Amino acid sequence: MAIEPKGIVPQFDSASDFSEGLALVSVGNKYGYINKTGKIVIKATENMSALAPFSQGLAIVRVGSVYGCLTTKGELLKNVYFDKISKFSEGLAAVQIGSKYGYINKSGQVVIAPQFALVDRFSEKLAAVKISDKYGYIDPTGTIAIAPQYEDAWKFSEGLAPVRVGKQWGYLGKSKVINIQPIYDGAFEFSESLARVRMGDRWGYINHQGALVIALQLDFASDFSQGLAAVQIKQKWGYINSTGKVVIASKFEIATNFSQSLAAIQIDSKWGYINPVGTLVVNPKFDNAGLFAEGLARVQVGGKWGYISRPNVSRG
Repeated sequence: MAIEPKGIVPQFDSASDFSEGLALVSVGNKYGYINKTGKIVIKATENMSALAPFSQGLAIVRVGSVYGCLTTKGELLKNVYFDKISKFSEGLAAVQIGSKYGYINKSGQVVIAPQFALVDRFSEKLAAVKISDKYGYIDPTGTIAIAPQYEDAWKFSEGLAPVRVGKQWGYLGKSKVINIQPIYDGAFEFSESLARVRMGDRWGYINHQGALVIALQLDFASDFSQGLAAVQIKQKWGYINSTGKVVIASKFEIATNFSQSLAAIQIDSKWGYINPVGTLVVNPKFDNAGLFAEGLARVQVGGKWGYISRPNVSRG
């Protein structure tokens, strides 16, 4: 039975998911970070813009024409300014100086000199980098771990990384050899032992061995989360389990991943939440809605954003 959730009253012009106990919000052109009671605990100064959520204790912000790192105390790391900074992952963040990319540590020190044409964030102790016109991988010291040889490359997940050879995608293992041959038009990260792949306009899923375990028959597919994946079948969205069985019928206009045992879905242009058996636990009444993160989900009502609280929502 759907219930009326509690939370933080919609009052913000924009709002992000909670991360590390804080969420980025704005009212007009003023930005700040709130705690889980809705109180602003970090106010952005007038020269700050393009703020991002916190990741590993730091948030990336633009200060004038450059980017810096904001601490949870609301202080900028001293003398840490770059043309661009990505969010931190495994203790490192990609930075741009001119046309080259490198990495800094959480103190803001450059630990891998800017030298690459493009980079991705670190995952499983490797990061994809572009040298000249090919992609390879480096380790956290900046040493080339897998030589540049691919037309495109994504981050590792569950020991495998999508790479493009010519126009087709396959998967690279950490042993530096192709584990799953490049036969797909699209390939994505592994999640819960399955990865979504595409041939033409049809989507399916493969396992770590490259076996197609869910046939290429879906209109669209998302990553698995908490045992289920949102998929599109005949213009409607529903959910399948890891065997490919439809366990929540395709009846939603849009469906998102499950997070903390709830998923945001859209019915008649309004957003609500369902549990893993498909029961509505929050009626569709929001103009927009996000995933639950750290017990709260952002929701929009009449142009304003607020949050609903996960502990006050029945698991059904």
